[in-house]
Amino acid sequence: MKLVVQRVSSASVTVDGAVTGHIGKGYLVLFGAGKGDNKAMCDKLADKLSKLRIFSDENDKINLSIADVNGDMLVVSQFTLYADCSHGNRPSFVNACPPDEANELYEYFCSVIEQKTGKKTQRGIFGADMKVSLINDGPFTVILEA
Repeated sequence: MKLVVQRVSSASVTVDGAVTGHIGKGYLVLFGAGKGDNKAMCDKLADKLSKLRIFSDENDKINLSIADVNGDMLVVSQFTLYADCSHGNRPSFVNACPPDEANELYEYFCSVIEQKTGKKTQRGIFGADMKVSLINDGPFTVILEA
């Protein structure tokens, strides 16, 4: 399982011209599930993400969590995080989790994040052609894997 976490000033996702999720200050999280991933991995990464301290405190030290800044999360599924470009120029996605299983893990991950933060997680639409917009704050991007 892979997460690309971007600290943002704002982010949104649009499907067919309609905004399906938007946030102000917080995290845009790109979520990828690989073959063999499971709910225990979701639990581990959700715990890590909810406690991750990548916001600046009053001394401009990277020391605050998303809860400390009352931030929000936008979680977008992205199977392309499992692209394998090691053989040729066309990516292979054989290491990505099958769609039905990946959607189940995505939904589970979002529900665990909601439990941990006490806030509704904004989302994209699994499997849809999404347009993601963001203002990366920093820029600050972290990759988490389980």
